[in-house]
Amino acid sequence: MTAPARVAGPDAESSLVWDDGALVVVDQRQLPHKVELLRLESVDEVIGAIRTLAIRGAPAIGLAGALGVAISAHRHRRADGSCDEPLVRADAEKLATARPTAVNLAWAVRRVLTALEGGPEAVLAEATAMLAEDRATNLRAARRAADLVCDLVPRRPLRVLTHCNTGRLATAAVGTALGAILELHARHLVAEVLVGESRPLLQGARLTAWELDQADVPYRLCVDSAGAAAMARGMVDVVLVGADRIAANGDTANKIGTYGLAVAAARHGVPFVVVAPESSWDPRTAGGEAIEVEERPAAEVIGFGGTAVGPRDARAFNPAFDVTPGELITAVVTEDRVFDPHRDAPAAGRDAARQLATFTREMYTRGWMPGTSGNLSVRTSGDRALITASGRDKGDLTENDVVEVDARTGVPVDPDGPRASAETSIHAAVYRATDAGAVIHVHAPHATAVACRTGGPRTAVLPLSGFELLKGLRLADPSATALPVFANHARVADIADEVAAYVAGHPDGPPGLLIADHGVTAWGADLAQARNHLECLESICQLLLLGARPVWPVADPTAGRDERTDAS
Repeated sequence: MTAPARVAGPDAESSLVWDDGALVVVDQRQLPHKVELLRLESVDEVIGAIRTLAIRGAPAIGLAGALGVAISAHRHRRADGSCDEPLVRADAEKLATARPTAVNLAWAVRRVLTALEGGPEAVLAEATAMLAEDRATNLRAARRAADLVCDLVPRRPLRVLTHCNTGRLATAAVGTALGAILELHARHLVAEVLVGESRPLLQGARLTAWELDQADVPYRLCVDSAGAAAMARGMVDVVLVGADRIAANGDTANKIGTYGLAVAAARHGVPFVVVAPESSWDPRTAGGEAIEVEERPAAEVIGFGGTAVGPRDARAFNPAFDVTPGELITAVVTEDRVFDPHRDAPAAGRDAARQLATFTREMYTRGWMPGTSGNLSVRTSGDRALITASGRDKGDLTENDVVEVDARTGVPVDPDGPRASAETSIHAAVYRATDAGAVIHVHAPHATAVACRTGGPRTAVLPLSGFELLKGLRLADPSATALPVFANHARVADIADEVAAYVAGHPDGPPGLLIADHGVTAWGADLAQARNHLECLESICQLLLLGARPVWPVADPTAGRDERTDAS
């Protein structure tokens, strides 16, 4: 097999390749003196490669785990073309726990399992799609990080210190922190890179130095214990490192030695920047103290390359990682954002969660969310949203009673966490069809009563005109509108599909809707605006019931069906 090609910038080829039922990877244990490819044809071989560090780097082991599930799905193919799901899931569990600290591994395995019902080819398609996504993700993060460094550091050219290996060997391609260094080099902004050895396995000296040499980037190896001295002597303008797991408060687990570099950087006023994909965030882990740190064998410390460097019976303290408190980190850069642990809310959106809980309790005190009914959501960074958890008493809701979901699909980011509200798919339909930043679904009495009187088996609309309160809905034409009333199907997903189609087809429609025999939903740029829209709709419905206007739904003219025309 041929070695990976020499590269001259961040657009490097992948170090993981699918080849006719097997995973082919660069054996990182052999670098830098020999480039050897491993062909992994079984789940046990993939697990072995991960545990022995032939494959390493949080994104890379996650992708290897996903492709390991694809190997299992192909090996356990039934005669009808489907997968033997119990066997594949058993293999997936072994893969997900091959190494404990990097969150990407379990995340990637869980994601690829969602395609299991489609058979082996669907699993493989999902896994290979993740390879392409990782490359694009890393390229965006690298460029964003390079831009940030240029803003943080006025000196040109730059002197960068990095630790461990965060390049294409640690990912599908490009790299994270090393990807940012290569991007800076492509802009002719790098004077020199100091590469920490990263003892005891020397990932910096063996792997990062090799990648920099491949890319013609000037570098020097730096003894691990000399990083602080280099900063004290003014030899470092910025520190760039990766991450294996990032807690909700910004605490970051990375290769052992990272914490010490962060302390030194803070002491000497050197920016300390973490570059990692969004998949490295772990919203279930509140802080670094809850991150499990892998302990490696003593043999890695007392000997290297077959040569003993200490007494053979010596004991060793050999953690693979340490945890850097968020307060020591200048910024965490991902493909979607720049997170400042000193200023921003945590990845899970703690401030947004608190606001969500506050608004929910307010809706409860108004009598609009009795018991556990109703749900609120707010869009956070990128395509994520927080929504109230299912089955929670809304009067006692706290910031811990929310679920992070994909705003486009409503699928929880953490499938093992609290269950999202049953109406999450309706919120997702609104987010897909509009630029809303928040959605509120409640059982406000007057709007719900109107929904009970006007709904039917198909979508109808309730014409509204002449109400001063229509101005509060921020309509293009505040003199009149048509409020959609959706059928209350047994499957919430069916309601969501109809909502998505209707709202997308009526961009000038009102920021709200009714669901027959159920309740009212409103949305806005944020929770405050969504609440204002909801109050306007509730007041208009109250006026309708008081006889100010007839409660008179008509057929949805876009549906092409006959509806009930008189529900009064």
